[in-house]
Amino acid sequence: MKKRLLLIPLALLLVVSLVAIGCEAEEEKDSILIGASRPITGANAPIGDAAFGPIMALWEIKINDAGGIYVEDYGKSLPIEYIIYDDATDVGAMVRNTEKLILEDEVDILFSSCGTAFISAQAPVANKYGMVLVTAEGGATIMRDALYGLPYVFVNLPFSDHYQLPVFADMCAAAGAKTAYMITIADLHGVEYGGVAAMEFDRVGIQVLANKSVPITYTDFSLLVKDAMAADPDVFCVFAYPPIVIPVTGEMMVIGFNPPAVIMGPGGNFGFYGATFGVEAIEGVSCFAAANSKTGPEFERHFSELEALVGWPNLDWWGTPFYEPICQMWEQAIEATGTLDQDTLRDYFATHHFDTLLGDTYYEMFGEGGGLMVKETHPGEIGQWQSGIVEIVGGGDWPGVVLTSEWIYPKPPWPTP
Repeated sequence: MKKRLLLIPLALLLVVSLVAIGCEAEEEKDSILIGASRPITGANAPIGDAAFGPIMALWEIKINDAGGIYVEDYGKSLPIEYIIYDDATDVGAMVRNTEKLILEDEVDILFSSCGTAFISAQAPVANKYGMVLVTAEGGATIMRDALYGLPYVFVNLPFSDHYQLPVFADMCAAAGAKTAYMITIADLHGVEYGGVAAMEFDRVGIQVLANKSVPITYTDFSLLVKDAMAADPDVFCVFAYPPIVIPVTGEMMVIGFNPPAVIMGPGGNFGFYGATFGVEAIEGVSCFAAANSKTGPEFERHFSELEALVGWPNLDWWGTPFYEPICQMWEQAIEATGTLDQDTLRDYFATHHFDTLLGDTYYEMFGEGGGLMVKETHPGEIGQWQSGIVEIVGGGDWPGVVLTSEWIYPKPPWPTP
């Protein structure tokens, strides 16, 4: 009996000791650890290098130069620190990296992978472990439907029917286009953009002449572009990534295939697209884009900072206006809640409005599930290369849209080879 009684104070002492150790560990926390699996190499590397990657780098500089983010739970401001693994543009590697970041590295914040298929695979992993995932490059219609069962996932980037292709189809119809030809990448991005474009073109009376799906490894575009030229479409769409967008553009120039409307993306929305061919050569090429320096003073600041950091060829007029707000929302959520607890932060993202580069920024919530950034945050949907920059030439009918130029249709001819 005496032995059993002696166990009580020993147990209490153990509990007190463990609590003390836990408190000491909390007090000794010296950074907010952020993990990401990114395409440092592989086919998506050019996108990662010019899209969310520069935003991550710029945010680290800004936060740490300011002394960190104040976290009330720790009673101090904490700098941010990154752990970034290369997934080599491989979905399986990205999933393994994500689990390692959560389970082994025990990161405080999980940042987005890169690409529609990638975030579609990453979302259920993050949700499984109760990690908030605010997505960057990529967006999928199937993810919107899945959000009902993904309470920790928040999707930011405009995608095919939210509301890029409806706007583009309306623009083409208003200009008098009657036919369209599509080349799509053989992955989730291409499947969805091709499918939605077919429906939207049909809605406005534009006939789709062909939809040619090609793998990311495809290299011989000569016959494909010649087939498109023979079809003589009014609208030519390449819904693919830079390794396809760039050689298709080059082949079009070589053979003189110059339809009235050409839209390229993702790829045409990056400065390196203009740097590859020369901005005079791509005059009139359309792309997906949200904003430029003319959209407003905060956007002028945004693009100026990015250009100073990574150079003009790495500017992105589609994604970065939505990626800087990711970081701004994380900072505001942590400071408002005073914690790094994922459940608390998830609820804050789900129920609050944020003040970001986009202005009033918030999510449409899907039942008890995750959220999709509302369309009213989109300052634009369609861009076009004009006089050396991407102008914003198409947008929805909500008040926040800012068009910086009128759409040129038909586009000017390519330069003489």
